[in-house]
Amino acid sequence: MRRRSFIDVFFGGSLLATAAAFLYPVLRYILPTKALASSQKSVTAAKVGELPPNAAKIFKFGAKPAVLVNTAEGRLIALAATCTHLTCTVRYEADSGTLFCPCHNGRFDLSGAVLSGPPPAPLETYGVLVAGEEIVVARKS
Repeated sequence: MRRRSFIDVFFGGSLLATAAAFLYPVLRYILPTKALASSQKSVTAAKVGELPPNAAKIFKFGAKPAVLVNTAEGRLIALAATCTHLTCTVRYEADSGTLFCPCHNGRFDLSGAVLSGPPPAPLETYGVLVAGEEIVVARKS
């Protein structure tokens, strides 16, 4: 192999590797990942009396976060805590009674519906059951 051919192949390969190194993270960010659905059907989210009125608690539901809200009226509501826009974790704002995504100002009501911001879909809602001293959150079937 001549020196000129070797240099052409070497620099061509280097250019290709550099382009791949820059494009791979961009494509991983843009394209959604195929998350495996959790086989977990229910989880104990809290103990009875642990959550005061007009407060919320973030807990793990399988591999993802979820939020349990005790409304000012004392009603228990559970929703997925992962924003449908860029998968940031939402938080409960007691003064407005809504769920807020701090990443891009997305806002959801307590039924999971999008009130404002860029989220394209509502939050998943879960069923809540008080069993003895435990508050159990389960997937709706």
